[in-house]
Amino acid sequence: MLAGDPAASPLIERHEGAALLTLWFVEVTGALAVIGLWQSHVRPQPARSNLIAILLCSIVTMGLLARTGNTGGDIRHPEVGRGQSGTVIEGTIGAVVHAFEPTPDKFTDAMVASKWWWAFMMSMHFIGLSLLIGVIGILDLRLIGFAKQLPVEPLHRLFPWALAGLGINVVTGMLAFMGMPEYYTYNAAFWFKILALMLAGLNVAMFYLTGIFERVKRLGAGEDAPFSAKVIAVSSLVLWFAVVISGRYIQLFQETISTGLD
Repeated sequence: MLAGDPAASPLIERHEGAALLTLWFVEVTGALAVIGLWQSHVRPQPARSNLIAILLCSIVTMGLLARTGNTGGDIRHPEVGRGQSGTVIEGTIGAVVHAFEPTPDKFTDAMVASKWWWAFMMSMHFIGLSLLIGVIGILDLRLIGFAKQLPVEPLHRLFPWALAGLGINVVTGMLAFMGMPEYYTYNAAFWFKILALMLAGLNVAMFYLTGIFERVKRLGAGEDAPFSAKVIAVSSLVLWFAVVISGRYIQLFQETISTGLD
């Protein structure tokens, strides 16, 4: 990306800052959508405030995505995004948005500045993972056929704790990646973990959107779940175990992905 052109550095930094801000809004929009999906299955009508928040965040996110793309294009075509003096050209709206974009290097340095802060983030990441897998794991085991004396609906009421754990994990995971991007980018175990997370999310979507949840939410003590629900539950446990195990091996798989530029 014009690495040999020192004048391109401000454009690259601006693009990275735009990408960071966009990433936060993408995650917030996704989190609100997940909450809305859950609410649609426990309430007659989803909360109007959540729907409005999703719409507004989606609009802002689309605008930020467009800015990220434009700032990336300016790196390849610096004559568009840079003035004659070498300064970065910003329009009125771009200048306002740029004021909220983080400086990548400063943000990265802040994440790794203190070993106590890093230890706190990793501890919170573990707590979030425990909440998430603890709640989902109990529900999965019940659907498979263990602890059949427990009805499903009370277990599902714990789902907000799983969402809270997911939120903690997303935030701390993103901060860790931003603190050491090269450490994670070239790590095979990290990308395997991301793949398992994506498949686990797809598994949850299938559970709610295909009508399986509607068939199991009224299961009482001693009642057996349908085969489709058991398949979803087994897949969920396997995928979440894959997330935990791959996360455990991230440190051992440093620099296992080559870019071919060495």
